[in-house]
Amino acid sequence: MVTALEVPADKLIEKLASYLKENVPEVKPPSWVQFVKTGCFKEKPPEDPDWWYYRAASILRKLYKAGKPVGLSEFRKEYGGRKRRGGRPERSYWAPGNSIRKILQQLEQAQLVRRTREGRILTPQGKALLDRLAIEVLMDVARERPELAKYLPESIQVKILGSTSGGS
Repeated sequence: MVTALEVPADKLIEKLASYLKENVPEVKPPSWVQFVKTGCFKEKPPEDPDWWYYRAASILRKLYKAGKPVGLSEFRKEYGGRKRRGGRPERSYWAPGNSIRKILQQLEQAQLVRRTREGRILTPQGKALLDRLAIEVLMDVARERPELAKYLPESIQVKILGSTSGGS
């Protein structure tokens, strides 16, 4: 069984972001999203108009990867960065928590994330979504690079390659 950790993260996040945008009505950017920066260490807001969905997809993958409850402060550290302060030495800053908090609340409404006393965790529905999309991503990658098809179940290998690969 292919999991979300065994496929390229960038392709999984891209596919998950498009899935969230098209199929999950609870996840939608607020009206202020076009004006906000993603940190005090950034000069401008993101240029990609769909950055909200990419951040939500990234948060889902990070929750999957952690496998334990993750709090808002851990996400703020993870999405933080370094600020160059002119003549003074640069230092790291946390990302602002408002956008991360709103995304987590939207994912809770979509029942992909559940809140516990220690932090947020993925629901079984969220894990199933990530695993299902991971298989789709691996199928796409296997079409580009057929040598990776051996990691797919045999029924899917037949669809991609036309015949079973391997076997004696």
